[in-house]
Amino acid sequence: MGLTSALSTALTGLSAAETTIDVVGNNVANSSTVGFKASEVSFATQFLQTLALGGAPAENSGGTNPQQLGLGTVVAAITPNFTQGTVEVSSSPTDMAIQGDGFFIVEGSTGEQVYTRTGTFKLNSEDELVTTTGNRLLGYGIDDDYQIQKTVLVPIEIPLGDTAVAQATQNAYLEGALSPTGDVADTGSIIQTSILGRDDHVYPETAVTTASAERPNLNNAGTSFTEEPAGSGSMMADDEFTYRIVYVQTNPMGTGDKESMWAEQAVTITADNTAVLIDNVPHDGGTTYDAVHIYRKDSSDADFHLAFSQDLDSADPWAFTDTRAVGYYSGTPAQNTDVLSGEYTYYVTFGKIGAEPDPDTNMMDPDQNSRPSPLTTSPVRVTNGRVVISDIPTTDASNEDLWDCRRIWRRDNSSDDASWHLVAEIPNVDDADAVIVDQMPDTGTEGAFAQPILDLDGPRIRSDTTLEHVTLRDSQTYENVFQAGTLEFTGEKGGRTLSTKDLVIDDGTTVQDLLTFMEEAMGIVSAVGSGTESDIPADASSGHQPGGYIDDGRLSLQGNGGVDNALDIGLSGMQLKTTAESANVDLPWQTTQAAVGESAVTDFVVYDSLGIPIQVRLTAVLQECGNSSTTYRWFADSSDNDPASTDDVSIAVGTGLITFDSEGNFVSASNSTVSIDRRHVASASPLEFDLDFSQISGLATDSSSLAVSRQDGSAAGTLTSFIVGEDGIIRGVFNNGAMRDLGQILLARFANPAGLEQRGQNLFSEGVNSGLAVIGSPGERGVGSIVAGAVELSNTDIGGDLVRLILASTMYRGNARVITTSQEMLDELLALRR
Repeated sequence: MGLTSALSTALTGLSAAETTIDVVGNNVANSSTVGFKASEVSFATQFLQTLALGGAPAENSGGTNPQQLGLGTVVAAITPNFTQGTVEVSSSPTDMAIQGDGFFIVEGSTGEQVYTRTGTFKLNSEDELVTTTGNRLLGYGIDDDYQIQKTVLVPIEIPLGDTAVAQATQNAYLEGALSPTGDVADTGSIIQTSILGRDDHVYPETAVTTASAERPNLNNAGTSFTEEPAGSGSMMADDEFTYRIVYVQTNPMGTGDKESMWAEQAVTITADNTAVLIDNVPHDGGTTYDAVHIYRKDSSDADFHLAFSQDLDSADPWAFTDTRAVGYYSGTPAQNTDVLSGEYTYYVTFGKIGAEPDPDTNMMDPDQNSRPSPLTTSPVRVTNGRVVISDIPTTDASNEDLWDCRRIWRRDNSSDDASWHLVAEIPNVDDADAVIVDQMPDTGTEGAFAQPILDLDGPRIRSDTTLEHVTLRDSQTYENVFQAGTLEFTGEKGGRTLSTKDLVIDDGTTVQDLLTFMEEAMGIVSAVGSGTESDIPADASSGHQPGGYIDDGRLSLQGNGGVDNALDIGLSGMQLKTTAESANVDLPWQTTQAAVGESAVTDFVVYDSLGIPIQVRLTAVLQECGNSSTTYRWFADSSDNDPASTDDVSIAVGTGLITFDSEGNFVSASNSTVSIDRRHVASASPLEFDLDFSQISGLATDSSSLAVSRQDGSAAGTLTSFIVGEDGIIRGVFNNGAMRDLGQILLARFANPAGLEQRGQNLFSEGVNSGLAVIGSPGERGVGSIVAGAVELSNTDIGGDLVRLILASTMYRGNARVITTSQEMLDELLALRR
């Protein structure tokens, strides 16, 4: 039995040595395997043969020990050594090493969770992190807002080059100096157009006829002047008389008699004659005149006085016998002998009866007359004559609620007085037969130069005047400024061109609509409060609040105070696009008041939630400089402001106050938030961000300055790289500078990692004695941390394993020697038989 057991015992030793060599060989073979954990073999004695149990001490004996004979060895355990391997820096950003306890969680071939210490990961075609053997790395994923979703484990994705992200601006940081030594910005610039009229009223459109007033033709009428014999009258020999025959408009339309030029004849009474017979008095005055007058002048008077009057439509008499002595007619009306000499131009207007001129300018209220129309295409030239005006334009009597008279205006082109003066007023608007004889002289108290003056621009525009009826006068012509189409408006502010804004003009678009549009398009802030410190003060010079208004028929825009808020509109600043063409609007703007006030301006770019760049212009103007503080007002404009209403083109997006103390230190800023609407794009609306004025100085400088040092928004960017933190969070870096979380790597810890079941390919699975996986974030709950861009090398101890290999070899040879010795002893035993 003894030799046989020796063979069996030695056999267990050989088997143990072989196992040791296998384990040590595996360790050495994986000495370069990343994340490999070496194993150690532990042995235990196998069964024992008890020869004697021994005895306890007695009175006469000291006791004996048991007698047991060992029967060999057995492999008690092959234990992985989970001590930390050396962490070595890697050239791949996807490599990771665990510093401390824990395992990466990966997805097995059948979808189950398995574990590994090997951190050599790569990206597959679906942007997933996988091991070299294709196992997906698991962790927490993200939602559409890049928020980590700590619910279920999912494969970690890093979509380099595919994912884009933008950062909406939340803060803009300013720097510079706002000096307290400049002028207070209490005066804004004012720009105005020329006077604009309107043609939404009835006005004369048909030219009249003018002609020199005719003289009665005595020859054609066969008119004779014959002395009558004695006894027929009171004249005396040698009396001298001069007669004038004229055609007459008898008090036409209540304007007093109007007479043609006259025909003249002198008569001297001879002896025995006492009367003068004027036979065949001219009576063909056409349709212009309705009577004939005969005037006489004698030696007793310097004027001609009325001696005879006869309606032209009377059939008889057409002869007149003058029997009156010298001086008889001195009490009758004297002849109006006024005549015109010069070159005259006429206008006609519809008007309101009873209109009074301005006592200072003698100009008629423009709203009391329609737009004027020229009477003739060329001036009327007269030499010592009178002018007959006929075919005067009319309008339907239904318009008498608007106009109830017609007015004739005249200008003497040869005079220094270039005004148009009233020479006749016709008290109706619908009498087509009205004829006027102009015999008013230029000078004198009753002359034309003393009469009311015509305002050529006609009725002024009003806020409710539609743009299609707005007119601009160029000398003696009137042009409509606007027509249906799209007005492309480009203003200037502080010398900087603003973005173009569009206004659709139709038959309902009014002057007020245009003013509101331009006010919004140029970012004019008229009021921000009521009775508070945030109010925009009225202009110190004009008294107006900033904004658009009508000033005596002129479109006026008044900007906010400060030279950097000065307004301007260039010659090409207003383009009108119609279905037929695109052309400049002929509406020049002039600066009538210059802006005053210390100011500074800066332009910068912010970004909305989609990464769309938005232009912002910030102006600061000196509003108040007191004994102990300085206050600036800031204005923010953005041409990219996009309100809900398409009619709202306002670029003003914020205003507030900045206060400095007596040492120039920043104290406070009111309403420092800029709000930009983004209603017609998919961006979050409004974009709101804060202005940080804390780094601005209020110390005196040569000139104020303002700049945006930085802002925290960014345009849309593509994922270009990533970093993995010790906490396992993967942070993506985009080419716009933004960073976003892409996921989180989790680690698993086991109470007894040696109890894990090795699955090959450096993978482990839960074993019956490993305990359940405790999953947590790196660095928490006893889990190690992650070192990115590094790998954990094998923890194989080559030196120790070689020593163990020698010992195992020695053990093997020793056990082999036992077998050899046992064989020799058996051979000797068998030899006894011979």
